[in-house]
Amino acid sequence: MINQRESMRLPAAAKADLTIMLLAKHACSDGGKDALDGNHAVYHHELRETLRAIGLNVVVADSYEAVIARPEADFVIPLLNRGGFQNSEMLAPLLLQRHGLPFLGASPIVRGFTDDKHLSKVVARHAGVPTMDWQIHRIGGLQPGAPAFAWERLVVKPNASSASWGIRVVDSWAEAHAHIAWLHREGHDVIVEPWVPLIDIALPVVGGANGPWMLPPMAYLPEDPTHLRSYEEKRALTGDTSSEDPLSPVEDPLLRQMLEAHGRRLLAEMWPFDYGRFEFRFDPATGALRFMEVNLSCNLWSKKTISRSAATLGVDHAELVESIVAHSLERQGLLTDRRESIAA
Repeated sequence: MINQRESMRLPAAAKADLTIMLLAKHACSDGGKDALDGNHAVYHHELRETLRAIGLNVVVADSYEAVIARPEADFVIPLLNRGGFQNSEMLAPLLLQRHGLPFLGASPIVRGFTDDKHLSKVVARHAGVPTMDWQIHRIGGLQPGAPAFAWERLVVKPNASSASWGIRVVDSWAEAHAHIAWLHREGHDVIVEPWVPLIDIALPVVGGANGPWMLPPMAYLPEDPTHLRSYEEKRALTGDTSSEDPLSPVEDPLLRQMLEAHGRRLLAEMWPFDYGRFEFRFDPATGALRFMEVNLSCNLWSKKTISRSAATLGVDHAELVESIVAHSLERQGLLTDRRESIAA
């Protein structure tokens, strides 16, 4: 059930014996915002300090060169997912898998198809989950022309980017075609969807004491639902940089039941992974709930969705991070002691 508390503790022996590498662009940062990546640098610093506060022996690295050869670590947390080239999120997991070194997240093949918004929609629809209409425009692929699905406005965005980089809402196919061409020149495949200014809902799923642990779903409720947040806004590079995302727990029991049912169908196709969010679009007028995308190894900052969802169960940020790491270590055979579940 969504509202259960299923977090895990790390055995003291594991904390004493294991060396954990945090591999992230800003793993060595001082906690300030970055001129290009904004609050992502704050997030990486917070995660490093949280891991150490849990009692883990943490070493840090901020480039792929750190894992070209097998590093002196027992387990790696790879967050280098914007490496400046297409599908860069798969490189560190592939290198670590080549070394036989366990890491947080998901296998490279699962990470690859879930980061591909088109493929994740194909899988969701195959699993019987209602899915937003879409169209894929790959570089060098067969270009399908204007969408056959009904639309008044279109969302045009990279097929495998994060934090809304490169996204644009357009009113005509001519505008859409021009933005597709620009994104292609920038080296990105493109996905096109109908623009539906309704409610975005995230269903966080993390590793817990009993495998997949569905955290309470969170609805994004901005003052202006017609406004599409930019990359600069999500990274706090513009506007009010101190405000938090307008997130609220989903209280409606029927909607929560639908989300849980859809989540279980998606998990049957994508598990195992260690943490992520299933993203849906909800129409309160009709009750329609449609899958949009999945974000594995997404933002674990205390101000973001997963941590704020866990907080509604009384699970603080450190406890959540410890549970995610403990689950990953256990599923990959690094914990020899019996796991310790935190009592509700």
